[in-house]
Amino acid sequence: MSPSVVTRFAPSPTGFLHIGGARTALFNWLLARNTGGKMLLRIEDTDRERSSETAVTAILDGLTWMGLDWDGDPVSQFARADRHREVAEQLVAEGKAYYCYASQQELQEMRDRSKQDGRPAYDRRWRDRDPADAPEGVAPVVRIMSPLSGVTIVEDRVQGDVRFPNEDLDDFVILRSDKTPTYMHAVVVDDHDMGITHIVRGDDHLTNAARQTIIYKALGWTIPVMAHIPLIHGDDGAKLSKRHGALGVEAYREMGYLPEALRNYLVRLGWSHGDDEVMSTDDMIRWFAIEDVNKGASRFDFKKLEALNGHYMRAMDADALTETFIQTLPYLPNGMALLEKLDAGLRNSLRAAMPALKERAKTLVQLADGAAFLFDQRPLIVEEKASASLSTDARELLAGILPKFESVGDWNIAVLEAVVRAFAEEKELKLGKVAQPLRAALTGRNVSPGVFDVLAALGRDESLARIRDQTG
Repeated sequence: MSPSVVTRFAPSPTGFLHIGGARTALFNWLLARNTGGKMLLRIEDTDRERSSETAVTAILDGLTWMGLDWDGDPVSQFARADRHREVAEQLVAEGKAYYCYASQQELQEMRDRSKQDGRPAYDRRWRDRDPADAPEGVAPVVRIMSPLSGVTIVEDRVQGDVRFPNEDLDDFVILRSDKTPTYMHAVVVDDHDMGITHIVRGDDHLTNAARQTIIYKALGWTIPVMAHIPLIHGDDGAKLSKRHGALGVEAYREMGYLPEALRNYLVRLGWSHGDDEVMSTDDMIRWFAIEDVNKGASRFDFKKLEALNGHYMRAMDADALTETFIQTLPYLPNGMALLEKLDAGLRNSLRAAMPALKERAKTLVQLADGAAFLFDQRPLIVEEKASASLSTDARELLAGILPKFESVGDWNIAVLEAVVRAFAEEKELKLGKVAQPLRAALTGRNVSPGVFDVLAALGRDESLARIRDQTG
């Protein structure tokens, strides 16, 4: 494949960057990076009523968080309206498109008739008529002269050759009566002018590809290589909805997923490289080939994403994961409240606890929940389940082990574990009978990282103070 590959990601700024769009961007990005080419970004903002700068910002932020960079400045499709109009009028001048003066009433009559006979809605009535016959007061649209017979073939790297009977494609509109371009036309002109060589997008655009092919041929322009990738379905095989995961990528950040894990998961939705499940970004770039994308729809499975995310968290260096966690706190539920409490001492405690915390968490939200005991202030609010571990007998045990802890000079995991084990043997108790009351006293919960990790992370003064609170 030529190193001069140029792909594009072309979202409409009517909302956030949804997960299907993120995968499309990822596939375009990988194809460009695999070939040493470029991925351009075009904002298809011609629908002025639904487009917004807020959505543009959300899309750019989503791509940046995903680690998908683009080449050059984003292109606004709306800003190119004059160019789109120029090309449409050029086609009229060359006899490859024409002005259509059909009224709204006529168009509705044609639509009603097409429902009965199954033929295209527009009957080409202005294809060969003289514009001099146009009725007064009707602003014309411009329609392409589609072939009247034969087939239009879309040569697709994923779907194979897809054939469309021309009689089904009709003379579709390329320029509206207000001189604004239709999506069908603007996309062709933009892709040509931007030098796009490869178009990778969802297979719901296949019919569009046939119509766009007609425009390319009318203009004598080279048709880009096309690859229409299957859509993502839910785990039940139904069309992806919000309950399945059809959310903006910002929602995945808020759910505590790492961008590298989400990239890894998305690339495996419809594409594979042998049996490799976990792959680095460099691996993805090196291995990716658009021809290896499956034709069938893939299924989104939160459990698999969560498991993969957990793998990435466990594999991260504790320092790196601590920094990632802190940077993500503003986006996590209640994360700002934790961030407001974060000082140098808490940061050190969090770093100390991270090796144990990451073993019990699959998302940063779960990590925040597991680390909450570090941020809690005394006196702790003990959860109902944990309070059962703080019976009168349990509090007596805590009172008994407190002097042992107070005598510890070197406050580290190994020493603390030895103290607790020796105390349990002295009392002829199983380790859990001592560890569980300690956990409840130190964290207010009955589930936490290992109690020795908790003691070490909290530090000597805070640990002793929390135990004293439960023995007074």
